[in-house]
Amino acid sequence: MKAIERYVFSSLLSSFLLAFLVLSFVLTIGLLVQIVGYIIDGIFPALVGRFAAVSFPETLQWTIPLALLVSSVLVFSRLSADGEIAAMRACGINLLSVMKWPVLFALACSAVGAWINNEIVPRGHEVRRTLASRLSVGDAVDLIEPGRKVTDFPNITLYVARKEGRWLYDVTATDTSETNVVRTIHAEKARAVGTGRDMALDLYNVTVDPVYKDKGGVASGRYVHYPLKTKESQYTKKGKDLRFFELLAKIREESADIKSGADSRKAAKKGLSKYKVELSKRFVFAMASVCFVLVGIPLGIRAQRRESTIGMAISLAIAIGYYLFTMLMISMQKAYQLHPEFLIWAPVAACLMLSVWFVRRNL
Repeated sequence: MKAIERYVFSSLLSSFLLAFLVLSFVLTIGLLVQIVGYIIDGIFPALVGRFAAVSFPETLQWTIPLALLVSSVLVFSRLSADGEIAAMRACGINLLSVMKWPVLFALACSAVGAWINNEIVPRGHEVRRTLASRLSVGDAVDLIEPGRKVTDFPNITLYVARKEGRWLYDVTATDTSETNVVRTIHAEKARAVGTGRDMALDLYNVTVDPVYKDKGGVASGRYVHYPLKTKESQYTKKGKDLRFFELLAKIREESADIKSGADSRKAAKKGLSKYKVELSKRFVFAMASVCFVLVGIPLGIRAQRRESTIGMAISLAIAIGYYLFTMLMISMQKAYQLHPEFLIWAPVAACLMLSVWFVRRNL
């Protein structure tokens, strides 16, 4: 690596790291708020930590390309404003040689982004969506926080005044599982016991009001076994939850259904289009790193002395246009007649054509 190339690349790398840290903080604020909400709701800390561990990598598909775009525009606009680009040209240094290492770095980021989008992000989707259904008995007990209403059980609202391990005191359950009946169950104390993934309460000194749906009335007893089921015990994987090879298998499966002439060919075509768009989306998001660098460098050179304002405006416009069009194609994923799996690559093609045009004008 020559001295000039090393100087430019080191400037870009330091700017990228700073932009990456800032953008990561901004984009994870919502995640942090969600995590705090889970803690306040009494979710077991281990589950909260697992949720955070699988959610953070998803932000990388946004922060890495955006950080590369911002750093490319700002670094090369500063070089242009300080006359360093003009000095390089006067010394016979080609712009393409200066762009070489930033582009290679962007390609490496795209490769990392493709791996994250195809392996890490789908796993994060699956873990987050099945988190509630995978609660163990101990985790379900930890959902119960004294002094707060617990709504994690279908058709049942639970309130506990005091808790000591698995023993609960002054327990009130509002049961709406029967139509047009709101039944209140109160117990002086209860012990939480396990029944597989769900939980049950052994209630002592119990009153139930009303006992019957039509007659009403209050009943009392010394002991009642009261089962509770956690929400959503099963979850069917969606396209976002499938890893690369799983997604390819789904595409082959839908293609086979279409070729077999099954009665549900239309549904199979919609499913095939959905899976193809999902696969293309992951690589389009990964390619954003290269596209943003290829466009950001020549645009940054043309921004010149108004580098801060113009550079950030250019970065914002490019990113919004790129991601908005991608989201538009994702929303059209079932319109298989339009082949959105191909149209979704339009932002990549547009960025490559723009970069060629701008680079040629700056040579």
